[in-house]
Formats: sequence, structure tokens, C-alpha cells
Amino acid sequence: MNKFGSICSRGRPREFCVDGALAAALRVFWTKGYDAASLTDLTEAMGITRPSLYAAFGNKEALFRKALDLYEREKMDYVGKALAKPTAREVAEAMLRGAVENMKGCGEPHGCLQVIASVAGGPDSQMIRDELAERGKMVHQAIVDRLQRARDEGDLPDHIDVAGLADFMKAVFQGISIQATSGATREQLDRLVDTSLAMWPSS
Repeated sequence: MNKFGSICSRGRPREFCVDGALAAALRVFWTKGYDAASLTDLTEAMGITRPSLYAAFGNKEALFRKALDLYEREKMDYVGKALAKPTAREVAEAMLRGAVENMKGCGEPHGCLQVIASVAGGPDSQMIRDELAERGKMVHQAIVDRLQRARDEGDLPDHIDVAGLADFMKAVFQGISIQATSGATREQLDRLVDTSLAMWPSS
């Protein structure tokens, strides 16, 4: 069994593990971003030929979308768990500490795939950046809705601008990603989260 054997589906009529190859592609995109990840980088990491890549996943753009879906399912599951926390402050803390764990996890690339892929690129990758922006809007709206509920329930003061507070969380999240990519230590990122939470409005 190869190193991806535990996630390979049985009975696939292919000569390679599709799930394992997709996990390898995700790591390349996460490390390099969309534009900088070449087809050679991808096929070498996936252990397949270009014709096999096209047959199994379509083109590079389609492969990235599938890798992004995998990233959201496996690496950003902390977002949904955070939104289920009982108080707005606990939501913020779980989300920001989850981001640090995701971006500084042992053996994982540093930074957030979505931020890395959305801040750089030429005109050929505009469709990718547009999709990332749309996915980001969905998450942002979910946070706004959760904070609005907190305000309605008295967990946040009536004067709080919930959209502005969600923007603040987004800015901290993006800052964590950029600093993680730039080499910030786990301790430095934890301190950033601590400082951000110290400014959280009390009910």
C-alpha cells in the first residue's frame, strides 16, 4: 500500500489513486499558489502523466477547484465548528486559533491556500480569483449572520456594527495567513490572536 493507500477508493478503474493524487495536488497549490504551480510540478507530485491528469481531473483550473473543495472539507472544517460555539467571543477565538493551527500545523504548508491564491496572479487566473472571492463572501456572510444573532440575543452590545466586526475578524485572519507565510512563529501568531481577542467588545 502506498502512502495514500488509506484514502484510495477500492475498485477504481485507474492505475493510480485519484484521492491520493488530489491530496498531492492540493499540497502543491497550497505551497506555491495557483499561478506558480506548473503542470510539471503537479504531475511530478501526483505521480501521474499529463494525459492522466486531464483524464481524471480536467485542466489545471478544474484540478484547482477540486483541490480547493478538498481543502475546505479537510483543512477549514474548524470554521463550521467555530460558528456553532455558544458566544460570539468563543466563535472568534475558535476561528482564529483554528486558523493558526491550520497554517502552522506540523508538516503542512504555511499560510492559507485561499489567501495565497487570491493575492497574486495574472489575467489568466482572474476566474480563479473571482471564485475565491465568491467563496470568501459566503464565509463572511455566515460570520455576519452569526454575529447578528449574537447581538439580537444580547451577547454583543446593541451599538456594535456586526459587519464591521466580521471585517475585523477577516483582517486578522488574512494577517495571520500573510505572517505565517512570511515565517512568523506559532508564538507570534498566538500573540496576535490574544491581542485581537483583548479588543473584543463585551456584552
